[in-house]
Amino acid sequence: MPDLPPRARTWAPTLAGWLVGNALHLQQTALWTAATYAGMAVTAVMATAVTAAAIAVCRARRRRPLVSPWQQAAFALVLAFSVGGLRATAFQSHALDPALEGRDLLLTGTIADMPQFLADGARFRLEPESATQDGLPVAVPPLIELGWWNDGDGESDAADTLPVLRAGERWRFTVRLKAPHGNRNPHGFDYELRAWEQGVQALGSVRRNRRTEAPRRLDAAGWNHPVEQARQRVRDAIVQRLAIPKAGAGARGTARQRAAGVVAALVTGDQRAIGRADWEVFRATGTAHLMSISGLHVTLFAWLAGWAVGALWRRSARLCLAWPAPQAALLGGVVSAGLYAWFSGGGIPSQRTVLMLAIVAALRFSGRRWPWPHAWLLAAAGAVALDPWAWLQAGFWLSFVAVGVLFAGGTAPPPPDGRWRRVLSKSAGMLREQLVVTLALAPLTLLLFGLVSLVGLPANLLAIPWSTLVITPLALLGVLAPPLWDLAALAVGLLGLALDWLAASPYATLALPVAPAWVTAAAVAGGALLCMRLPPVLRLLGVAPLVVALLWSPPRPPSGTFELLAMDVGQGSSILVRTAGHALLYDTGPRYSAESDAGQRVVVPLLQAEGIRLDTVVLSHRDSDHVGGAVAVLSQQPQAGLLASIEPDHPLQALRTARRCEAGQSWTWDGVRFEILSPQAADYAANLESNALSCVLRIEAGGTAALLTGDIGDATEARLLGSGARLSADWLLVPHHGSRGSSGAAFLQSVAPHIALAQAGYRNRYGHPSPQAQARYAQQGIPWLDTVHCGAQRWTSEHPHDFVCERYRDRHYWQHNVP
Repeated sequence: MPDLPPRARTWAPTLAGWLVGNALHLQQTALWTAATYAGMAVTAVMATAVTAAAIAVCRARRRRPLVSPWQQAAFALVLAFSVGGLRATAFQSHALDPALEGRDLLLTGTIADMPQFLADGARFRLEPESATQDGLPVAVPPLIELGWWNDGDGESDAADTLPVLRAGERWRFTVRLKAPHGNRNPHGFDYELRAWEQGVQALGSVRRNRRTEAPRRLDAAGWNHPVEQARQRVRDAIVQRLAIPKAGAGARGTARQRAAGVVAALVTGDQRAIGRADWEVFRATGTAHLMSISGLHVTLFAWLAGWAVGALWRRSARLCLAWPAPQAALLGGVVSAGLYAWFSGGGIPSQRTVLMLAIVAALRFSGRRWPWPHAWLLAAAGAVALDPWAWLQAGFWLSFVAVGVLFAGGTAPPPPDGRWRRVLSKSAGMLREQLVVTLALAPLTLLLFGLVSLVGLPANLLAIPWSTLVITPLALLGVLAPPLWDLAALAVGLLGLALDWLAASPYATLALPVAPAWVTAAAVAGGALLCMRLPPVLRLLGVAPLVVALLWSPPRPPSGTFELLAMDVGQGSSILVRTAGHALLYDTGPRYSAESDAGQRVVVPLLQAEGIRLDTVVLSHRDSDHVGGAVAVLSQQPQAGLLASIEPDHPLQALRTARRCEAGQSWTWDGVRFEILSPQAADYAANLESNALSCVLRIEAGGTAALLTGDIGDATEARLLGSGARLSADWLLVPHHGSRGSSGAAFLQSVAPHIALAQAGYRNRYGHPSPQAQARYAQQGIPWLDTVHCGAQRWTSEHPHDFVCERYRDRHYWQHNVP
């Protein structure tokens, strides 16, 4: 590496300190006071100013500076830590008052973004102008995400047709709000972090009933949010031309519908236009990054815009004399990329890419030629300065690791003579770059998503040039000439045929257990080393950490013991039971909407991340909050048997024939006994309600037991007590999510658990768990837990008095503090 420029040597430790300080700030479990952060920031700025003055004086006198680069790094670390804290405390000061949660509020405000139309309603964000409760003004957060449902579900009591909503319109709504509260599971998605990053501090539903004021449009879209209005007009034009059914976003549509969804996503950033099944194909082939606006698309747009500006600039001798055409093209490309990112919704990946392009342009304008590690470090520091929470985004790691690995792999050899030889050399270079990125990012992809695409290399070799050179330009030019959208849709359809064929392969994806972060980091470094232009002996050193990551196996319970993981699925139930060599899933969680369910969003990713193959799935009863995720789970676990109380004509029977659960059934796995206590065979003919037919499962090992109860109520509890069944257990799944009509005193005395857990959703409409049920547990002296406060809970029969709550295991300040 050539000698570093002095300023590069000076700035490198400072940039590294900024990155480390930002990363340390993100480890805080709770924020300090704003005054504390302000004092730290002032101290760091003053120390930096004194340091800069000392360095300038030493340079003027040609003396060695008294301050080392590591001291500069320390100042930058403190400054980054304090700036992040100040931004976080300022944002947190606008949080929703817990006293307003669940109350009817009259809100007046402006629709701040392009509404997302779903099968059962719409979601949109509102910037409130005023809010009142019972006629008195109240303070609400500056950005609220609302749902307006047209089927009577959720918080609304009426089922009216949804009006057309447009960005920039002023409305008055009666709403009920609550704080953003996401599910907390091992390897799960952090919804609260996403809401924090996007500035959303309250969620709500529009109320429509006789007791509240009806929603009313106050003003049509004016000059408010002109970019969002333009985005919506373009999206509506694509919808009208290519016929995207608004109610079909969650299902696989025709090839033209898929193509229309991709076109809308590429032009306007509306990723929900792409159906869930289509996203699964794109993920299985490793091409999901091409089907939405990403850094690749922004960079492509910048390159095309720069080329056009440079070509036009060179046509004028006067302009070329005033300013060199290459610099004009570079500036034009960066500005055009910024406008494109702004129009497409200004997502964090787009902002990060524009920032990186601007930094590269600034270095070139200033005549600096920094080595790639320093330019890469500057871009990363700029990204976290723009978004302090970028460290926690998968896109940040994937993009910066990919760029770093490509740089570290060395420059390509000079092109050979001859046109065809240059074409072959360029093709070989593209193949090598894609192979390098695939190898280096495979461990990181496993850590972030729990699977890696085995067909990603051929899929991307086909999809990247086709999407970059054909689909994206046609989609963008369609804004000026709409018939080009038809050609873009045709191009997407042709690509979709190839991707469908690749995704249909039985070995399209590899799902492996997620290794710890240190194993993944070593594997990424090993993949990079394997692809560098080094002697083969040194490159082979990268194989070992890759093998460790690929063969990683999470620990399992010892023989004769079992482990429970009660997942946080919201208002529903799902519990994973593991022994030394077997696994059982009790219920699969609820269905959230027509587009998503707990099986697809929570259970399946967790099973993949833990490397679990289920032997049996038990569906306690047919209610949707217990079987809503069954289709996703059974499809991903084809070897699992099904034990359930569902009726013979239930739709799930077509997917997997269920064996009926009856009292007296039992089996033993690895020294652990499983026994069904209810329902009795005669209960099926007695026309009992579905809750009363819940499969009650008792698990015992070494004198320690757990009791899983489904949604049984008082009557079923009494029948269990009368049957003489052994009910004693150390761990109890609270019956029926803690409803008022369950958990009778006699039942609790018979079970006498050390720990009781209620699986329920935050501020659910059923009021679970009820205060009456909680009082009965308190009277018996039984420790009470629920997934709202605990998140997912892990418990083992080896240590029956201990448990681990996921919500408090690795806590951060942006997570919701439940009252």
